[in-house]
Amino acid sequence: MSIRQSLLPEFDVEMANTRKALERIPDDKLDWKAHPKSNTIGWVGMHLAEIPGWTEPTLNKDFWDIAPVGEEPYRTPKATSLKAMLDLFDQNVASGHAALAIADDEQFLKPWSLLSGGATLFTMPRVAVIRTFVLNHIIHHRAHLCVYLRLNNVPVPGMYGPSGDEPGM
Repeated sequence: MSIRQSLLPEFDVEMANTRKALERIPDDKLDWKAHPKSNTIGWVGMHLAEIPGWTEPTLNKDFWDIAPVGEEPYRTPKATSLKAMLDLFDQNVASGHAALAIADDEQFLKPWSLLSGGATLFTMPRVAVIRTFVLNHIIHHRAHLCVYLRLNNVPVPGMYGPSGDEPGM
């Protein structure tokens, strides 16, 4: 079995589960936060929407400098509406799926680096970057979002099985 054959079904399941959670963000609560030090629910949603978009450049570029010298550092886009968030998510999932669908094992095993100001923060095989900084990262922030949904009395979707709000799943 190739890396692609192993990773693509997992990517699709995690993205479908993430979309179910994103769809439940109340459009009128994008600036809500659980604590003054917490990110807003809109930031969490936009971060979830942007993460799948890191798949294609991870497979097709050698690095990403999140704060290139002389340029503005990368920032998560600001949430303007749930529709804009879902549109960005769908676009990024489509590009990520397409990139994964054509990648071969050699491409997955090439090194990829995250830089800041030209300094290397880490270098890992691209498959490890996709597993940790795309899939694990999105699972982490999806759980974060589900706590925010629960705190706002928004039903939390079942994902790998039932939830407290969807026991019959």
